[in-house]
Amino acid sequence: MARSWRGGAAAVVALGFDVDAETPVLAQGGRYAAHASTMSHQAYGPDVGLPRILALLDEMEVPATFFVPGWVAERRPGLAASIVERGHEVAHHSYAHRPPTSMSPEEERADFERALEVFAGQGIEIAGHRAALWEASWTTAELVAEHGLRYDSSLMGDDRPYRVRAAAGEIVELPVHWSLDDWEQYAFLPEPHVGSVIESPHKVLELWRAELDGMRHYGCLFNLCVHPFLSGRPGRALALRRFIEYAQECGDVAFARCRDVAEAAFADPDVRPRPHRPPLVDPDVHPH
Repeated sequence: MARSWRGGAAAVVALGFDVDAETPVLAQGGRYAAHASTMSHQAYGPDVGLPRILALLDEMEVPATFFVPGWVAERRPGLAASIVERGHEVAHHSYAHRPPTSMSPEEERADFERALEVFAGQGIEIAGHRAALWEASWTTAELVAEHGLRYDSSLMGDDRPYRVRAAAGEIVELPVHWSLDDWEQYAFLPEPHVGSVIESPHKVLELWRAELDGMRHYGCLFNLCVHPFLSGRPGRALALRRFIEYAQECGDVAFARCRDVAEAAFADPDVRPRPHRPPLVDPDVHPH
């Protein structure tokens, strides 16, 4: 009997941390480098939130995946290695946090490969990718497969892992969703506008618990996306801790790094490809 990608668990939790630091703001314009308050807001992520989260994960004894832009790893040379040394995974999250949908194919390739060069120079093995803002292009999967990565985590075509066939090979997609992203709950900046809501951590915890219960019922991948500059803040970090405690108390939930979920999905014959192609557009109905 073939082994399920869940390994006998009712649901699998993949804790993902996007260590964006200053990149989401600088991607909106280099002029924001002169905004000291805004830059300090973003630097809080790697400088304060990340160490707090790493300590929490150590205490809870759960693995995680950290999606790091190449720019962040380059300017903080020990950051990626410090994550790997704790037993976690570092994954590709663009170079400069520019979404592929905002770039030409040539620009996307250059950004993708520049990040890989940074990680290679630091001796960090990369198995997976997540597009900035989850805004993958239709050719992003080709880049992921071409460069020998095993998975992408940017799309929303399912709530379980599925395969994507690219010309250069097949990869596993670990789907995401806005309901499992702390950006939609906590992100706030006056300028640039990246969000305008500050929810109570109690409400966010309730949301994530409810979604986990549903995913346990349906046998899904709970692919959580959180940001150290957001969920690294004290009350939010406690909410994250309580979510992990709840998942552990369920007794039927497994925790895994994204790369391990992808490998389990490759070994599961029931994880099948889903269509991955742009829709046919009628120019008369959908003009440019």
